[in-house]
Order: sequence, then C-alpha cells, then structure tokens
Amino acid sequence: MTRLQANLFLLFSGAIWGAGFVAQSTAMEAIGPLWFIGLRFAIATIVALPLALVETRLSTAPLPRKSIRNFVFIGLALFGGAVTQQFGLLTTSVTNSGFLTGLYVVFVPILTVVFLRRKPHWVIWPGALLASFGIYLLSGGALSSLTGGDLLTIVCAVFWAIQMLLVGIFASHTGRPMLLSMVQFAVCAALGCLFAAFSEPLSLDVIRNALPQILYAGVFSSGVAFICQVVGQRYTTAPQAAIFLSSEALFAALFGVLLLDEVITPIGYVGCAVIFVAMLAVELVPELARRRQEAEAAA
Repeated sequence: MTRLQANLFLLFSGAIWGAGFVAQSTAMEAIGPLWFIGLRFAIATIVALPLALVETRLSTAPLPRKSIRNFVFIGLALFGGAVTQQFGLLTTSVTNSGFLTGLYVVFVPILTVVFLRRKPHWVIWPGALLASFGIYLLSGGALSSLTGGDLLTIVCAVFWAIQMLLVGIFASHTGRPMLLSMVQFAVCAALGCLFAAFSEPLSLDVIRNALPQILYAGVFSSGVAFICQVVGQRYTTAPQAAIFLSSEALFAALFGVLLLDEVITPIGYVGCAVIFVAMLAVELVPELARRRQEAEAAA
C-alpha cells in the first residue's frame, strides 16, 4: 500500500467518525450509553472476526509473545475513550464533541514526552496553549460555560491519544492489524455489556428503536473506520495519520449542521478554527522541519 492510499484510508475514517457523532448522539434518545457501546462494539467484533481469521491463516510469522495482552491494553484505552465520549454527548453538541475529541492530536506528542521520554518539538507547547485558547472561545469566552459533557470529551481525547500511541507502538511489531482490531473491539463489547447489565434497562423495543444508529456505529464507525485506521497507520507517518484522522472534527461539524440543525455562535466558530489550527500546527511543523533537514543533509 502506498502512503497516498494509506492517507486516503485515514481520511475515510475521519469522514465515517464525523457522521458517527450524529448516530451516537441520536441513539441515546432510545438506548443507554453503555448498552450502545456494548452492542456497537459487539457488531464491530463480528465485522473484524473473519478478517482476523484470514489474516492469521495467511500469516507466516508466529504471533509475538504478549501480543494479546498488549491488544487488551489498547482495548481498555479505546473503552475509556468510548465511555467518556458517549456520556459527554448527553450534554454537549455534536460539533463540540467533534472538535474537543480532536484534541488527541495535541495530546499524542505530550504523552509521547511523558511516557516515552522523547524530547518534544518546540511547537508542542504553543500548540497546546493555542488549543486551550480555542476551547475557551468554543465555550463562548467563559470556561464556566463548558458543560460536563465538554469536560468528559476532553478526557476522551486523552484516552484516544493513549489508544493511538499504543497502536503506533504495537501494530508494526505484530503484523496483525485485523487481530488487534478484533481484540480491542471485543474488550469494549464485553466491558460495555457488563457494566450496562447492572445499570441500564434493555428491551427489544429499545434495541429496535436504536438499531440504525447501532448498526452504523458498529459496522462503520467501530468496524470499518478503526480497521482503516490500524491499516493506514502502518503505511504512513504518525503526523500525517493524525492530520487525516483529525478531519473527523470538520465532518462532525458539517453533519451536525446538516442533519441536526445545530447552531454555534460566531465566537464558537472561531474557537473551532483555532483548535483545528493547533492540531495542524502540532503535526505539520515537525514534519516540515524534518523534511527540510533531510533535504539539507542530502544536498
């Protein structure tokens, strides 16, 4: 797979996730957030299962030791992100959720510094400040206006960053992206259904009313998009992956306006733009600097 094809895979994931915010938001008119998570990831597990079996059959190298354990850790991070995002959508808009979730682009390099002890590029810190300013504007110029859902979604962005970091570490070492996807989906499905069984009611009518959203989130948002992410990340750079995946924020805002008639204030739009600029700066500036250094060295 070429880098261009990989980046198109990631852009496709961003578009699917952007529309998925609408499905996630409207589903909770009929079903509880934990049951929605459990059922969507159960479907995603089924989608990934045959691909994982074919991948295992075609693979010539043995699965490295501790791989399944590492995949479970990725699943735990994914579950943390899914739960905080889903509960956040109870009290925040699709547009806000999309842009605040996109902050994982800023959190990935920060977590790389914290956990991998790698020296950060200088743009990380002004990028983080710029993103914080964008959140301030998105709140209407008063942090007190941030809802509990907004704050949960920021926590979700941290979990997404952890998941993306772990995928980058473990996916290339195993050569089993489909198995990784299936395991992380299965972890989310099991935990979602387990917690939901003790806290949320469920009936056939509930499932029937939320079935279109569950199917979209399960087959496309959870299944196809995450599989495209795992595959695409193997053939492109981390900065480019983050840029194309962050397009979900723009798609979320677009679908929120078109499908849910959401309205955002002018200062809120400025905040969205500032957040997006911060996300792009954090990923583009280091990449451009690296290419310039390589060109100078080659010359």
